[in-house]
Amino acid sequence: MDAFFASVEQRDDPSLAGKPVVVGGASKRGVVAAASYEVRKFGVRSAMPMVEALRRCPHAIVVTPKHGRYAEVSGEVFAIFRRYTPLVEGLSLDEAFLDVTGSQALFGDGPAIARRIKHEIKSELHLTASAGVAPCKFAAKIASDLEKPDGLVVVPEDVAGFLAPLPIEKMWGVGPVAAKKLHESGYRTIGDLARSHPDHLERLLGVWGREICLLARGEDPRAVIPAHIAKSVGAEETFESDLRAREEFDLPLLHQAERVSHRLLRDGLCGRTVVLKIKYADFQLISRRMSLPEPICDTTTIHQAAMALLDRIPLDRRGVRLTGVAVTDLCTEPPRLLLPEPELGKRKKLEELMLQVQDRFGEAGLQRAALAKKGNED
Repeated sequence: MDAFFASVEQRDDPSLAGKPVVVGGASKRGVVAAASYEVRKFGVRSAMPMVEALRRCPHAIVVTPKHGRYAEVSGEVFAIFRRYTPLVEGLSLDEAFLDVTGSQALFGDGPAIARRIKHEIKSELHLTASAGVAPCKFAAKIASDLEKPDGLVVVPEDVAGFLAPLPIEKMWGVGPVAAKKLHESGYRTIGDLARSHPDHLERLLGVWGREICLLARGEDPRAVIPAHIAKSVGAEETFESDLRAREEFDLPLLHQAERVSHRLLRDGLCGRTVVLKIKYADFQLISRRMSLPEPICDTTTIHQAAMALLDRIPLDRRGVRLTGVAVTDLCTEPPRLLLPEPELGKRKKLEELMLQVQDRFGEAGLQRAALAKKGNED
């Protein structure tokens, strides 16, 4: 999907159409979650600090994220995908791999199916999508990003030849740190990586370097795996003012635990391990984890585990600028005996009720009293 969160906001609120919209936290430590194409011409990008985004485009309109709404629209998008194939592997709310090999007798070849999907998304949902059509996942992913927005790029059978002239920054998974190392070693294009010896890239980037060499050559045998279970579900927050005393962490961690719980419930998942990470004011990162006897998905248990993990992390004069809560070791089996059955049932019903109300009316529709009180104080 093209600038998904921002595009949903512009579609739902016509007054934002054609205007520079930034979705994200408005505080001085907020981060851009999505940027409309109108604001991108000023150099604003997702994951950029909000302060920098507003410096580049002072007249940008900042919109608070509505995660429940994006999940709802995502469900509509994925329903269109599944009209053409059951082999849909979601990467996120707005991106997926589709294997349409077995659908061509019904709907035409890959490019024809991509055009039909793009047309239905535009006509039914009034949003745009970009597609890459290729013999393998890696090339399709790269192709989908080349002509945004509303693009369609078809990769020829000579995948390596298609990839060769592209800059290494187009490699999926090559971030700024890896790109810097590669540039320092003389690599400029994906073709340079393809011509390299796997051992050299492994020495440079670790075990991952050998995989990069194969991908650069167009060698990607991975299948599209439907109903892919994420490795973890997490939420984090960067604070406007650093936290120091233990009691200052209680409500932020409660809010993060709730966000994680609701994502787990939406996806029908539970997890056995809770992870807490903090980032000090000097940007040092520390994390701690706790394995539980049974898989869980409710806010209260996640929050209690996070607070217990906080006791294992030193809080010193540096202060903490960010905290994050995550649940890992995910599975689809229901939680069972961690709590007495009546109490567990009450907690799960509460979570499901809150999720239904928030998806319909936003986070302010129904809140825990502690979080509502904190919001009023702010």
